[in-house]
Amino acid sequence: MAGIETTITSLRSKRFIHLTLSKRRALVGLLFFMPFILGVLIWEVLPGGVAVWLTFQDWNLISPPKFVGLKNIINLFHDPLLLQSLKVTGVFTLFAVPLQLIISLILAMLLNIKVKGLSFFRTAYYLPTIVPAVANAILWAWILNTEFGLLNVGVHAIGLPKIAWLQDPDWALPALILMSLWSLGNPMIIFLAGLQGIPEVLYEAAMIDGAGRWAKFWNVTLPILSPVIFFNVITGFINTFQTFSAGYLITQGGPQNATLFLALYQYRVGFLNLKMGYAAAIAWVMLLTTFVLAMVIFFYLGRRVYYEDIT
Repeated sequence: MAGIETTITSLRSKRFIHLTLSKRRALVGLLFFMPFILGVLIWEVLPGGVAVWLTFQDWNLISPPKFVGLKNIINLFHDPLLLQSLKVTGVFTLFAVPLQLIISLILAMLLNIKVKGLSFFRTAYYLPTIVPAVANAILWAWILNTEFGLLNVGVHAIGLPKIAWLQDPDWALPALILMSLWSLGNPMIIFLAGLQGIPEVLYEAAMIDGAGRWAKFWNVTLPILSPVIFFNVITGFINTFQTFSAGYLITQGGPQNATLFLALYQYRVGFLNLKMGYAAAIAWVMLLTTFVLAMVIFFYLGRRVYYEDIT
């Protein structure tokens, strides 16, 4: 047996040796790249193909799927809850993303100042990002409680009436927008890395020209930081447009569908109403809406990004 294994190994090694250098490099590169290719095929291409197939089916997870043609797509244009979920998701994104960017940039600039105990503050501001979604939901459900919540304690302390944050349709979505500001660790860290990459010589040159703090921020910091800002805008937009856990764990889409996010509505249709075909159609609405809005952002903001010429 040992002799046979040795013979096979030698034949394989000879076959590999007889390959040209470029083919050997291509083969090794393909082997290293294979996990990524398999991941894309298994977790992206295959589910996408199943979603396309389900869009034309009527399937309740129990009985066999039944072909219904364009019925699910036609129903999209007559679904008021779909429009409501798009509106809620759009408003949430419109307010949450700019607030997250502004506050995370301010925090990054503060954490870029060399003071005592800086590591502690960086850790403290990043820590909420790694807290599980369920723990965050329990914490904010207490903070936003109408009767004994921490937020209403502060509101009552300044003489204002208590606000039904999670029961009033006018306040439920602003409450979740406020909650989204709790986890600013990722954009803050990216902003901090961008700030530390700005050459100090640029600030010195601006100071020689008589620039103050605001002028240095507007003419040096923002232009050099624009690729980082653009990256955080795109990732923040995509993440908020897929918001699910806040609406599901805290408000369940209520009150009166005021927090019915698009991902939450898709979950309701698919796993509560058992309409997997229509849920797949909603998934394509989410994908196409995200793609179109991302292209708009790339078109209007992409050309305003400053990339330093390093040649």
